[in-house]
Amino acid sequence: MTAHQNGSISTEISDFLLNCFVRSPSWQRWLSLPLSLLFFLAMGANTTLLITIRLEASLHEPMYYLLSLLSLLDMVLCLSVIPKVLAIFWFDLRSISFFTCFLQMYIMNCFLAMESCTFMVMAYDRYVAICQPLRYPSIITDQFVAKATMFILARNVLFTVPIPILSVRLHYCGRNVIENCICANMSVSRLSCDNVTINRIYQFAGGWTLLGSDLILIFLSYTLILRAVLRLKSEGAVAKALSTCGSHFILILFFSTILLVFVLTHVAKKKVSPDVPVLLNVLHHVIPAALNPIVYGVRTQEIKQGIQKLLKKGW
Repeated sequence: MTAHQNGSISTEISDFLLNCFVRSPSWQRWLSLPLSLLFFLAMGANTTLLITIRLEASLHEPMYYLLSLLSLLDMVLCLSVIPKVLAIFWFDLRSISFFTCFLQMYIMNCFLAMESCTFMVMAYDRYVAICQPLRYPSIITDQFVAKATMFILARNVLFTVPIPILSVRLHYCGRNVIENCICANMSVSRLSCDNVTINRIYQFAGGWTLLGSDLILIFLSYTLILRAVLRLKSEGAVAKALSTCGSHFILILFFSTILLVFVLTHVAKKKVSPDVPVLLNVLHHVIPAALNPIVYGVRTQEIKQGIQKLLKKGW
């Protein structure tokens, strides 16, 4: 038993229960199979891409190293969320321990920010390739990728650590049912008996500082790229430049669009079913992970050739 600040006596809860779709429980039935297929597609496609880049010598270049990093981040994000969601859908295993819940919260926030930062570095890579092609080999080197990776790790690990710490310090009593499929920061904090204003402010400020700054730099890079491409006189050069950047831009656009829709549904939560943001949150952890390697595999000739070579060798 624990005495709370207002003098009331309450029992500390030892774990949480994830209640996915409170108002639309039937969604679990029709989502379980598509979500399972998307999960296995994401794992298989990203594994294939990583193996191809690792074994094919012609793909040992900075651009493909960044793509490998993106695939690793996708897989971690997917593995941190989807297996538990499927366990709830298929076996009704809704219980999740304190430690596991806050660990999942940290991984989701940290790796989502890492993915956004990786897209920013990839946009810079394409900017240099298109706007400063003669300097590309001297700017985008293996050392550049190593430094960029360290920056991605350091920035996002440090800036997202306070999110679970702020939630852990709260006093949880009474209710232990999280109205979500995952341990989202505010969904968990809402169960606390304490004031969660600081949590809300940091989540909002941190999210817009990290993801917002990345998206601004990404679209600035592609604006400069588009301006440089339109100045090219050769139609073949224009087509090649647009094709090179097309894969990146498609994925970045999807990444930013689903985030925007997620934010808008939260803003207009009185007009939208509370289950919609929950659904979008789950899908955001699996659809990009499934799409990223497929888009690159389809649109990048070198990757297609690398996969074909491995298949001929019996991989």
